[in-house]
Amino acid sequence: MQTSFTRRDLIDPKRLRALMQRSDLAGVLQLGSHLGAIALSGTGLWLTWGTWAAVPVFMVHGVLLNFLYAAQHELSHGTVFQTKWPNMVFGRSIGFLMIFARDFDWIQHSAHHQYTQNWEKDGELARAPYTLRSYLLWMTGVTYWWTRAARMLRLARGVVLEPYIRPDQHGLVIAEARWHLAGYAVVAVVSLAAQSPAALILWLAPMVAMKPVHQLQNTIEHLGLSHESDIFRNTRSTRTNAVMRWLCWQMPYHTAHHAFPSVPFWRLKDLDAELRGNGAEPYAMGWIEFQIEVIRKLWAKDESQYPYDEVWVVPTARGPRRLEAA
Repeated sequence: MQTSFTRRDLIDPKRLRALMQRSDLAGVLQLGSHLGAIALSGTGLWLTWGTWAAVPVFMVHGVLLNFLYAAQHELSHGTVFQTKWPNMVFGRSIGFLMIFARDFDWIQHSAHHQYTQNWEKDGELARAPYTLRSYLLWMTGVTYWWTRAARMLRLARGVVLEPYIRPDQHGLVIAEARWHLAGYAVVAVVSLAAQSPAALILWLAPMVAMKPVHQLQNTIEHLGLSHESDIFRNTRSTRTNAVMRWLCWQMPYHTAHHAFPSVPFWRLKDLDAELRGNGAEPYAMGWIEFQIEVIRKLWAKDESQYPYDEVWVVPTARGPRRLEAA
């Protein structure tokens, strides 16, 4: 996924080339710290299991696991490591843990970047417009996990319905789904044979239970924005703190990421500063602020009833200033 957008009035091409440089060290530090945190929380969860002390550790562990998707996302972009093969190896491994196969995600996310907010072509908009009920179910993770499991089973049967997957890619996603199911079957058989709850305690239960926290970032990035082909009207950044930016692999700088997706995650703060320094002011909201506003709007009427080219989820205190795309 090497697509980038030329916006010469927003950033000097020479500066952009400098920001696009990959770094194995930066990749090791980010991925290593994230996996290290998971190892620590997992150890703590195992040692405290069966006590009340396990409850907060379980929650932290589940959040850390869910936000590994941020790593998978960046690995699919090929921007985590300068050396190419670790991007693929770690991307596939994390995709297995996320129950979100790497090649399928790569194809879907490529369509998302190419056709952001286009209902017919955006791979991540393959859903019906939200009602309040369907949105709340998605936020809880109930329909999220159901969709993931049902799609993988369907693909494993050789049925590909997604319009953004080219016919020559069908064999790739079908084989990938079958390999994943085989892997999950091996985990289940080994767990039963060893009479070990480790996979459930350290992986599936916390990841499934804590999905709502991850959905805060998933939903804020584009929902309630215009469906026009204008990155600065169809993409939203997130106002948050340094710890959460680390956990999200800097994806709160989401408008900068969509403007120039070939810029590595660790340079997005600099890219965002460059854009703002050149007159850009991307849409931005806080997680809780966003959830309150989107629920209020969906309470009033369904997503389908809001105009296609209208930004309908905005901060209540002040409306965002539009930035004209180049």
